[in-house]
Amino acid sequence: MARAVIAIHGGAGAISRAAMSADKEQHYRQELAAIVAAGQQILAAGGSALDAVTEAVRRLEECPLFNAGKGAVFTHQGTHELDACIMDGRTLDIGAVAGVSHIRNPVLAARKVLEASPHVLLIGAGAEAFAAAQGLEPVAADFFSTPERYAQLQRALHSEALLLDHDGAAQTAGDPLDPDRKFGTVGAVALDSHGNLAAATSTGGMTNKQVGRVGDSPLAGAGCYASNDTVAVSCTGTGEVFIRTQAAYDVAAQMAYAGRSLQQATASVIHDKVQELEGSGGLIAVDAQGNVALPFNSEGMYRGFAWVDGNIEVAIYRDS
Repeated sequence: MARAVIAIHGGAGAISRAAMSADKEQHYRQELAAIVAAGQQILAAGGSALDAVTEAVRRLEECPLFNAGKGAVFTHQGTHELDACIMDGRTLDIGAVAGVSHIRNPVLAARKVLEASPHVLLIGAGAEAFAAAQGLEPVAADFFSTPERYAQLQRALHSEALLLDHDGAAQTAGDPLDPDRKFGTVGAVALDSHGNLAAATSTGGMTNKQVGRVGDSPLAGAGCYASNDTVAVSCTGTGEVFIRTQAAYDVAAQMAYAGRSLQQATASVIHDKVQELEGSGGLIAVDAQGNVALPFNSEGMYRGFAWVDGNIEVAIYRDS
């Protein structure tokens, strides 16, 4: 049997050591560990990689520390537009939603698209109607709002900037990563005991983004990819660059066609190809043998992983 393993991320970005709060950092670490543990338990019970990544990302969406689901960032117009994708490495089936504002857990909607729709990607009102027909919980648009995200939008509007983050004021919230220079996507990858791989990615996007903007997260091959032949990947970073480089699929392609190892392929994508286009961020990946890679070219990345028979490891900074 394969050595089952799960890895998660909660975004990558610049470290804000001057504003760092020990309590806030511990809160992040506790949430990451609890979410890894939930996925680990599913795998330990013989559950599927698809179920493990679904539940891990659902929990990340429910945690307002991260920019997916509750606590999603605001668009320029003061609204929320969420995206998610999930991919089954066993079948290459994909489900994704983009630009949704009334689905509590976009990853669950993506899973329903994968299982119950002939399509791969549904957007906006059509995706919301499909999710409701599948029995998923609709929410009011303000469900995702938090005071911290609203304050961040006001700072972005004042500076006329696009902020690649998901949290409140860097100098008041005490976050380990600078909220105004952070990529807030979340994701999970897993290998189950049957040798099947799966990946899922979810995001609220970029603070102050144009309504209708879609990044890499819901696009299979860019922000999410899984194939039992090679690897499961979930990305976080400068979405437009991850789309241009097809970052997630490029990891699989390098492994399949060039015979590169997981570590070689992921390093090439993050430290060479993405960085050459001035992209910032990282990815998490698990290969068909249960090896794990978590590279990033930013100063930090919220991340965690565990094999079913191992300890839970969580980290934020480059040197941990």
